[in-house]
Amino acid sequence: MPIIQSAKKSLRKNDKRKLRNLKQKNKMKELLKKFQLLISEKKIEEAKSLLPQIQKSLDKAAKKNIIKKNTASRRKSRLTKKVNKEEKIK
Repeated sequence: MPIIQSAKKSLRKNDKRKLRNLKQKNKMKELLKKFQLLISEKKIEEAKSLLPQIQKSLDKAAKKNIIKKNTASRRKSRLTKKVNKEEKIK
């Protein structure tokens, strides 16, 4: 446990930030799982409508340094490719 006042404050700040980051990360993961489920059930139109929400969530996470910028970019690209591929098959 910290003894110095500034270290105590730092600990409080870190705890708050950790909770905020976890909340954002869990929301992002939840959307991605929902998307994967829709793709596996061949509900392409619903997956397409969910895509902008996922992209927004990924961008926010990248902006707040929860994930890296290129990771967000890569995931958005792969999800878009997956939807387009499934749409062509159908």
